[in-house]
Amino acid sequence: MARSSGRFSLEAFRHEALGDVGSTNTECLARARAGDPGHLWVTATRQTSGRGRRGRTWTSEPGNLYASLLLLDPAPMERLGSLPLAVALAVHGAVSAVLPAGSPPVEVKWPNDILIRRRKTCGILIEGEQLASGRHAIVIGIGINIRHMPDDAAYGVTRLEDHGFHASPDELFARLFREMAAVLDSWDEGRGVTEISRKWLEVACGVGEKITVKLTDRSVAGRFKGIDAQGLLSLETGDGQILSIAAGDVFFARTE
Repeated sequence: MARSSGRFSLEAFRHEALGDVGSTNTECLARARAGDPGHLWVTATRQTSGRGRRGRTWTSEPGNLYASLLLLDPAPMERLGSLPLAVALAVHGAVSAVLPAGSPPVEVKWPNDILIRRRKTCGILIEGEQLASGRHAIVIGIGINIRHMPDDAAYGVTRLEDHGFHASPDELFARLFREMAAVLDSWDEGRGVTEISRKWLEVACGVGEKITVKLTDRSVAGRFKGIDAQGLLSLETGDGQILSIAAGDVFFARTE
């Protein structure tokens, strides 16, 4: 991607490396409340209170990558829905770049789980908070399994070491730092959703397959038709109805 001198140029981002923290997301939100201007990456050697979506615990021992990016008002609220797709593309690009030639393809499961052979190797948690200043803080938390993975996950998991990557979290983060700047520049505060959606579909898995989407209050089964113009999941139910889903956990029929 061509680089620009705009808001999401590579030079606009900062990085602070920490040792042990409770959670890199929590650290970023605290910085936002204290007046940090954003475009700040925080990485940690270990998280003592790492978390995933819906309050799940995230395994956070040294050797994996734990990183969060703080952005302030990255886009108008009506255009933020496509941000998870952009983030997934950046992480996908970073992970793909560090694996040796001949490795299994890296894929994305809607909206932003990174899979290798249909097993999850990365969790992404995006959180937001309205600040006292009136600005909106968005924190993008990224945990990538390099040397460790959960023993009790309810779904298939993997780690990059099992696929030939034996370098440090710092090396992977350096790639992620560049990839995220490039993808956010292309995303262009949500105005680039068409291009982002096209690229996301190129690396997505499960399109056309039967899936189950677990929502907060129920589960819905159907065929994964892709994503709509806003980045929402399009699910075709058994009666031919097309549902647009903004958030949920996707399970493939053959791996449930």
